Amino acid sequence: MSDAARYRIQVLGYVDPAHARRLRDVAIGNTVAEDGVPIATLEGVVPDQAALMGLLVALSGYHLPLLSVALQRPRRDP
Repeated sequence: MSDAARYRIQVLGYVDPAHARRLRDVAIGNTVAEDGVPIATLEGVVPDQAALMGLLVALSGYHLPLLSVALQRPRRDP
């Protein structure tokens, strides 16, 4: 059984989509909340928990407050 799963991570601030490769090739979207605060959403399949931790460590280098980490759905092996 694989531990790969799709995650959605949100941080307070802006993350340049050009940094997707550095951040494990996750999709990066930036929005502005109703109060004008920028929120970056990163979403993609992460192969295992160690890779998730690596992604979070890489993201910490941006010094943006972490808002949420959510499991979207586990990946099922056939």
